[in-house]
Amino acid sequence: MSAPTAPIPPSAPPPAQQFASDNYAGICPEAWAALAAANTGHASAYGHDRWTTEAADAFRQLFATPCEVFFVFNGTAANSLALAALCQSYHSVICSSFAHVDTDECGAPEFFSNGSKLLTAPSTNGKLTPEAVRQLAASRSDIHFPKPRVVTITQPTETGLVYSVEEIRAIAAVCKEFGLKLHMDGARFANACARLGCAPADITWKAGVDVLCFGGTKNGVGLSEAVLFFDPALAEDFGYRCKQAGQLASKMRYLAAPWAQLLASGGWLANAGHANACASRLAHRIEPLPGIELMFPVQANGVFVRAPAALLQGLRDRGWQFYTFIGGGARFMFAWDADPARVDALAADVEDLARGRPTV
Repeated sequence: MSAPTAPIPPSAPPPAQQFASDNYAGICPEAWAALAAANTGHASAYGHDRWTTEAADAFRQLFATPCEVFFVFNGTAANSLALAALCQSYHSVICSSFAHVDTDECGAPEFFSNGSKLLTAPSTNGKLTPEAVRQLAASRSDIHFPKPRVVTITQPTETGLVYSVEEIRAIAAVCKEFGLKLHMDGARFANACARLGCAPADITWKAGVDVLCFGGTKNGVGLSEAVLFFDPALAEDFGYRCKQAGQLASKMRYLAAPWAQLLASGGWLANAGHANACASRLAHRIEPLPGIELMFPVQANGVFVRAPAALLQGLRDRGWQFYTFIGGGARFMFAWDADPARVDALAADVEDLARGRPTV
């Protein structure tokens, strides 16, 4: 038997805040308070509780439409099950070559759809274009090729770019032309809304989106994503898919209660706005520095930086954590709790290294 792990002393200071991922952040105070409030006495299981009802109704009010709402544990399940609900195994899904469903879901969309193929369109910035959709949708129509059925876009993209209302409408128009459904991976959907300053309906069902996966994990909720079907007919038997995939929470109130609170208070948008502002704060500080290049415009809560290898190593030597991918650049992501002082500390270290100042 191995020795028990020693507990962390209550007085131990928390680790210094890092910006490698917005998944690093904890649960925001509003969501935490909602969990505590829901943790009183007994409540009906499997979503038959008042918190789940309140959260679903809050989504319908926010989007101003009678959508069907489901709660699952994570984004992989949300996207994969939503796409599977729109496809048969002989169908295909059109997406950007940067799409998270293709590059970071370990084949989950194909698995849960029993084999629907992902058709990737080459992209230089992560966005899918109407022209790319049309080219893939019209490329073949013979029975030997998986029939295109769904288009999926990520809002914001994996490169931090935000689709405008007009861009979404243009993609939706091509989808309508070819009889395709439009799915939106909204892991950071709140950040897109904060950037655009528009109503959530304007970039979803009013623009032609059929299904939205609204991310809560990166917005301060903790352990919950919402799947919204704007056409209720598309949600038929989706509850069975959730159950079969291990995504039907017996104590659903703990997935739903934070949503009810954040949507009612507007905290979902405030959290995203703060994260976006911190990304802009870093970008404005470092963009003028020698050897620094922003790989993509900063439109949401991510900053992608191309810099000399020695500078990036210098940041690691100073204790900073970040991911390097998408063309070899460094990615910094900001969450609801990003500390502006810590953002400034990162910017100062980048400036020191860019200007050749020695590490103290």
